[in-house]
Amino acid sequence: MATAMKSPESALQFLSTNGWADGEILPLAGDASFRRYFRVLAPGRTAVLMHAPPETEDCRPFLDVAAHLNRLGFAAPKILARDLDIGLILIEDFGDARMREVVDAAPESETRIYRDAVTLLGVLHRSPAGGLPPYSIAEYLREAALFTEWYAPALDLNIDEDGYEAAWRRALAPVLDLPEPVTVLRDYHAENLMILEGRHGIGGLGLLDFQDALAGHPAYDLVSLLQDARRDVDRELEDKMLAHYRATNADAGGAAFDAAYAILGAQRNAKILGIFTRLWKRDGKSRYLSYQPRVWRYLERDLRHPALAPVAAWFAANVPTAKRAAAWWGAGVE
Repeated sequence: MATAMKSPESALQFLSTNGWADGEILPLAGDASFRRYFRVLAPGRTAVLMHAPPETEDCRPFLDVAAHLNRLGFAAPKILARDLDIGLILIEDFGDARMREVVDAAPESETRIYRDAVTLLGVLHRSPAGGLPPYSIAEYLREAALFTEWYAPALDLNIDEDGYEAAWRRALAPVLDLPEPVTVLRDYHAENLMILEGRHGIGGLGLLDFQDALAGHPAYDLVSLLQDARRDVDRELEDKMLAHYRATNADAGGAAFDAAYAILGAQRNAKILGIFTRLWKRDGKSRYLSYQPRVWRYLERDLRHPALAPVAAWFAANVPTAKRAAAWWGAGVE
């Protein structure tokens, strides 16, 4: 995908205006949004050019959250230049050592790197959330509804939409009652964390894809990391990392936190099933279908928690087993 990307016509003038006229633009990556990324190579220095078309992407939250994270001492990319009218931002280059590839290439590093990632979350959660907007019930419900909006019609499910929302309203109530919400990055996983050996940043990790950050429950980003839709996280490792988080964060013990972890896991995984179906149906990105069976495994495990009884009952009544993970395996998705 990356090799087929062309930089926008405005990129050369933007780089020249901002002191990078000698930079060569190379395709780097795309993602599940409309954003695209390019590496700019100049003698003795590199940077990353983000193209976020103004008609589809608002870059201001990215800039605001990056500044918030850097103020707290975390490694968000420094902003080198920007032109929001044309949707171009030049940012610090964190290199190519992405957590997923590093761990896959050196499995013996997995526990250590995941521990670093969990430790970073603990520090983040003990830091002020600043002026981030709250993770509201409206936002939780909007995200959960992606399942009924995209997944259900794709598999010809005849569902009770009102009952779905009502079940989620009941289940989500406990995670809204927070004395002090924390920064929730919302997409904290192995493909959005960079290994910064010998460089700045708490935990030695660089943060990416945080523009949707809100102030919410600390269990959310743990779920994002430990129930990763894109790579298998062994249940034993998940349990070890949760124990590490609890040991270093006094407010994370007890049944209430365990329930929140399951509730937010189920909410996130239902959302992801909808998003990945939308990426397939609307955007032609069928590669995301290969993740569906893994996400279903997470969701079905989360639904076994008693705090999710209303939601589990809805899934039992509305989504037959053959329309869950089995549907994707049966379609030849591997």
